[in-house]
Amino acid sequence: MKIMIVDDERDVEILFRQQFRREVKEGRVELCYAFSGEEALQYLNATVPPDVVWVLSDINMPGMTGLELLKALKEQYPEIHVSMITAYGDDHNFKTAMSTGAEHYFTKPIDFEQVKKDVLKNPAG
Repeated sequence: MKIMIVDDERDVEILFRQQFRREVKEGRVELCYAFSGEEALQYLNATVPPDVVWVLSDINMPGMTGLELLKALKEQYPEIHVSMITAYGDDHNFKTAMSTGAEHYFTKPIDFEQVKKDVLKNPAG
């Protein structure tokens, strides 16, 4: 199961690599990274159909926001699961994300046990 992490903070890649080390080593998960919403869409558009099963995206990014990415993903790739990650647990972003089709809404600091529980229970995983 390929999971894409979308976050403009590059140190997030190291964090996810550490937290999903066992699942990657066991071959249950493959991680890929995009550092903007635009980069995520370019990656997904390069493979038809996309090989990514789940996208975990930050909300607050320069350029295309995570919520704009979520909307684009749900329009172009409705089969891809999307969860949002944010440092700001405000009600407006939560409602917007969920009404646009987000599966989950995680706040930072990320509870990786919850992320794994929610993402890896997916039938595609």
